[in-house]
Amino acid sequence: MGKIIAIANQKGGVGKTTTSINLAASLGVLEKKVLLIDADPQANATSGIGIDVDSIEIGTYQLLEHSSSVKDAILKTETPNLDIIPAHIDLVAIEIELVDKESREYMLKKALAEIKDDYDYILIDCAPSLGLLTLNALTAADAVIIPIQCEYFALEGLGKLLNTIKSVQKIHNPELDIEGLLLTMYDSRLRLSNQVVEEVQKHFNDMVFQTIIQRNVKLSEAPSFGESIINYDAASKGASNYLSLAKEIINKNA
Repeated sequence: MGKIIAIANQKGGVGKTTTSINLAASLGVLEKKVLLIDADPQANATSGIGIDVDSIEIGTYQLLEHSSSVKDAILKTETPNLDIIPAHIDLVAIEIELVDKESREYMLKKALAEIKDDYDYILIDCAPSLGLLTLNALTAADAVIIPIQCEYFALEGLGKLLNTIKSVQKIHNPELDIEGLLLTMYDSRLRLSNQVVEEVQKHFNDMVFQTIIQRNVKLSEAPSFGESIINYDAASKGASNYLSLAKEIINKNA
């Protein structure tokens, strides 16, 4: 039975998509069968894994609309063991279109039911908002990873997200778990980075992943080549961080 993990934070620029792509690729390299779902209208996970967004005919939009089957939406990627359900800018319209639908929060959960057992892990790259798209992802997920940037405003908005997760647990998905808080963009030379790490670990102790994602030029470069860090530079610090995170998740779920 596959585990569905949403990667969510309503703040933009905290490393959600970077984590989605590179964690998915790392799990694939570690011989887990992985499906990445791009649930962000910006479609950065789609282009970042090397797929031409303009060529997308079936993706997350059609899936949520239930106008196509989940199997028709899946594309293979060049990364071993990694498939993707891509996104396109048309996903922007879905929140308005779903508003009047019955059980609108469960559209993604229903769509994924038939393939959940085909994968070890299904990762959902969420939009930087707490709207209907993210709500669908949290309702469909078994767990959520929350990336937190090692910067001054890191903890701002975290309370809001944790409250949203609590209300999803209460109303839509009592099984939803927090897989972990992931510290990203860490720079050991900055006192501020170290303070944020201490603060987060002090407040959330066991909920924080031991792996910390360090600032790394190669991580920033890889998406412009349409590659995960594993394909772009497997010897880089970024690749080693994400492989370490993937191992931590595999061990946690063993």
